[in-house]
Amino acid sequence: MLYIVLPVYWKEAGLDALWQVGVLLSVNRLVRLPLNPVIGWLYHRMSLRTGLFISVLLAALTTVGYGVFKGFVLWIALRAVWGIAWSLMRMGGYLTVIRYSDDTNRGRFMGTYNGLWRLGSLVGVLFGGFLVPMFGLQSVSIIFGLMALAGLPLIAASISPGKASGTHQLELPPGKTKTVWSLQVKKIVISGLIISLLHAVFGATLTYLIDTSYPKGIPWFGLIIGSTVLGGVLTALRCAWEPFLARWFGQRTDGPRGRLPLFMISLAGAAAGYALLPWQLPLGIWIVIVIFVMITSTALGTIMDAMASDAAKSTSVITVMTAYSVSTDLGAAIGPTLIYWVVGSQYGVTSMYLACAAVFVLIGLWYWKEYVTKGRVYLGEKAEVS
Repeated sequence: MLYIVLPVYWKEAGLDALWQVGVLLSVNRLVRLPLNPVIGWLYHRMSLRTGLFISVLLAALTTVGYGVFKGFVLWIALRAVWGIAWSLMRMGGYLTVIRYSDDTNRGRFMGTYNGLWRLGSLVGVLFGGFLVPMFGLQSVSIIFGLMALAGLPLIAASISPGKASGTHQLELPPGKTKTVWSLQVKKIVISGLIISLLHAVFGATLTYLIDTSYPKGIPWFGLIIGSTVLGGVLTALRCAWEPFLARWFGQRTDGPRGRLPLFMISLAGAAAGYALLPWQLPLGIWIVIVIFVMITSTALGTIMDAMASDAAKSTSVITVMTAYSVSTDLGAAIGPTLIYWVVGSQYGVTSMYLACAAVFVLIGLWYWKEYVTKGRVYLGEKAEVS
């Protein structure tokens, strides 16, 4: 909600300048990066239910705080606490999916989780943007904060007692040792960072691409709309389809062929889409390419989360998911900085998008051997059955 209303209603929050809005909207991410390892350490020592309870309570209190407190310093503290709540909730969500899933449904559950998370963002943006002009930032913040408390009885009813780390060890034969940092885990953590960075580049420059490619505006049912409107519509469209497409993509990877076939197809699609995005094309074709890139982002995000969960399930759930969360958050933070560092140079955006397309191809080549090997195993098992 804050991302849509705070840039307009910043005076209601007791702020003195617009630059403070930028700081407030980014401080929660800055807090999350160093705190993710601490959150993982906490989940090693407390129950999953407790962690989720704390996250909901902190989220509710900070959201109510937006309506009660004013001033830049107090809001910095509220946003920092919200970053803690977000980290607890995100990690708790991963651990919940892993606890209640197996190899036959983990992708579907992870897709459902990601889709509902995205849908919640859409609801916050739409209802916040609609209600704040009518009732004010303070009243809406308090209402949203109180609504968040509805999550407490849901957690109590659906999450069983027991430590969050209670599902993370697989039995090994006597005499064998297990390392958490296997090649599979390292590849997933590194790939998660890179893909998150590439997705952040797209998210940070979508409206910029629209504005530079179509500076006279976009005709829309007899009206001329700006880049921010079209960018908002496209982003809302992705949030709306996420609960359905993310679940569908996840379910497609739960079968005997595994996650790599769809992962490789999504990488190839993303590479093609990124290579086409920076060029001036007919508006209709360009919008189709944007939607296609967003679909590949949904697929890659869901599949990467499921692959990380697979690796965590066979080693150490909390350790692996903590590393994966840190890497994806770091990638999301680096991406916008990287793209706007080159955006002012000649062919800067075009070169960056072509480089991103090449990186998608390189990730696919990195997984190619594993993809071929698992494909042969699947075909061999299929031949034995028939």
